[in-house]
Formats: sequence, C-alpha cells, structure tokens
Amino acid sequence: MLRKWLLASVMLAAIVAPAAADDVTAKMRDASKIALARPAGETTESTVRIARGDETIVGTLALPKGVEKPPVVLLLHGFTGKRDELEVAGTKEGVYSRTARLLAERGLASLRIDFVGSGDSSGKWEDTTTFSQIADAVAAFDWLKKQDTIDPGRIHVIGWSLGGLVASHLASVRPVDSATLWAPVANPAFSFGVVLGQDTVNKAMAATDPNELIEGTLPWGAKTSLKVPFFKSLFATDPVAAIAQYGGPLLVIVGTKDTVVTPQPAAGQLFLDYHTGDEGLMVLDTDHGFDAFTGPATLDEMVGATLSFIEAH
Repeated sequence: MLRKWLLASVMLAAIVAPAAADDVTAKMRDASKIALARPAGETTESTVRIARGDETIVGTLALPKGVEKPPVVLLLHGFTGKRDELEVAGTKEGVYSRTARLLAERGLASLRIDFVGSGDSSGKWEDTTTFSQIADAVAAFDWLKKQDTIDPGRIHVIGWSLGGLVASHLASVRPVDSATLWAPVANPAFSFGVVLGQDTVNKAMAATDPNELIEGTLPWGAKTSLKVPFFKSLFATDPVAAIAQYGGPLLVIVGTKDTVVTPQPAAGQLFLDYHTGDEGLMVLDTDHGFDAFTGPATLDEMVGATLSFIEAH
C-alpha cells in the first residue's frame, strides 16, 4: 500500500481536524526550510513556442545550469493570469517566474506557459474555456516528452487556482510524476459564481448565442468578458473526479483566508478524499494570492514544500 505522505491520520470526511492539519503543515514547513537552505545554483531561461492545431502556446523554459537532464515541472497559471503570474511585492518577479527560479537553483527545470488567449500566446481571451486550457496543458506535456534538455520520464505539474483544475485533468490523462495544486478550483460552477457573480453565470447559461460576450467583475474590481462556451465548460469539467483517476503523488496547498476558492480547507480536502495514493494537505494562514501583495515569504515557503514533495517522489 502506498503511504499517505504526512497525512495518514487526518482524513476525516471533507474536513481536516485542526490539530492534525497543524502537525502536517509544521512538518511541511520544516521540509521547506531544509529544501530552500541548500546552495543555489545558476539558471538559464529561454522562450519556447508549442503548436496546438492552428494555435501557438508561448512558454518559458527554465533550466538549472550544470544539471544533465533534470526533472521538469509544468506550471499552469490561474484565471486571467499569464505565465510569470502575479507580481510579488518587494521583488521584480511574478509568482511563477520566482517559483521557476527557486526550483531551477535547486536542480529542477520548469516550463511555464501562457494559455491560448492569454499573455503572448495566440488566440483571444474571450474564446478561452476550461477545455482549451486542458488541451494547452496536454500539448505542453507532450512537447516536454520530446525534449532532450530535460528528463522526459520525470514530468511534474503545479497548477494554481483554475490552473489547479487544469492540472487535475492533465494528471488524469497523462503520466505526470506528481501533481501539486495551489488553491485549486474544486467546484468550478460554484467558484465562478463567487468570482464573477452568480447573476453573470446565470446570464451566460441562459444565453442562446454562443458568441455572446458576457462581462463579469472580478473580486478585485477588474472586469473581464468571455463567450458563453467558457461558462458552459465550468459545468462540464470536474477536477475532483479527474483527480480520482490519478494514482500518483498529490500535494494540495490552501489558505484559510482564501475568499475566492472557498471554503477552506474543506475545498482542498475534497481532492484528497477522492484521490488514492501518496498525498498531503498543507494549510496556511494566507489568501488566494499567497500574500504576494505583501512579499514573498509565504510563496517561498510553498515552493520549498513543493520542491521537497517533488523530490520525495
């Protein structure tokens, strides 16, 4: 039987017992400190282009200098994000560009991509769906399998928020070595009722023209417009059911102050309840953005824990 990584005694329905969760998180924090205390090596980065049908996915490949065929981590960004992700206060890096550097400095390569319609990739944002983003992740994984600068037999995935949904579906159809989900969307229809407003979701689902643009307001005040198929895809993708088809190592990291993917830690625990295999749940006193608006401390702790988990598998 596969061991439950740091979590054998805390699986209680859809809720983590607070004392046990604190113990698990403390152990992960210790592992994070050890991982990040190692000497940092040098990193090289290059821009890559990956074809998916008529679309082009643009990504950044980060490689650790002096490491022959390192394991690689595929980084999948969140809703309205792009491959470097949210700017981290007090640094000149984004959540994912910093993650890539910290991983590479300690021997792990990574590929962070812009989903089609986002960042530098082709396509229009309004045409994105959960299905198109899953297809992008599959294309990126398949591209990595053909590269000779990394070990194509050791591909891991990290997904943040909606990227966590995408990572779950990728893990169900491709042999990823481990899956790490940061604040992952567990129930997309519910979560986007929170993120964009239930009236917005209802309007989209009642629309008869698939090309109708539906505008919604994000919790931080920004507006975004998407076509009807995006909203319909929320009801047709199920990340928890997807992760149930994945038997590899799974790490979920959530924050108790998350008001976007909520409630926590119950939403994160759902993935573990339906997953069979080595697994861990790290519960932090943080928000959906991992306190990136105030500095890198929480993010670095998460990266260290993720690095330790990946190396253990």
